[in-house]
Amino acid sequence: MKRILCVVETAYRGTQEEQDDAVLWFSHALKNGGGDVGILLRGNAVNYAVAAQDPAGLVIGKFSIEHPANPNKDLLKMKQAGIPVHVVREDTEERGISPNSLSKEFLVVSSRELPGLFAQYDQVWHW
Repeated sequence: MKRILCVVETAYRGTQEEQDDAVLWFSHALKNGGGDVGILLRGNAVNYAVAAQDPAGLVIGKFSIEHPANPNKDLLKMKQAGIPVHVVREDTEERGISPNSLSKEFLVVSSRELPGLFAQYDQVWHW
């Protein structure tokens, strides 16, 4: 089976209509189906790695979202299932996210390390 690295760059895509990020859900489904999958968070998706998130009670105008997406929790479940989760350090720094606010379970990598990470996988899917 080919190893697949899913690079997630666009954050919160479709999460108003769904209870989770579709790319994370799909990646976890691949793993549950026997796939060998890894996750790399970059761009705005590095926000998913912030540990102290509580999306409960989200209200937009008169519309409330009863079951909001909780990507950090989803990623922690993925990590427990054996899916490595990497976060690009420079993208967190660009967004003012301190290293101490990130979930400790995720691997922080520099952009210089990305070619080596990509080389560990047969396919790289960029979302």
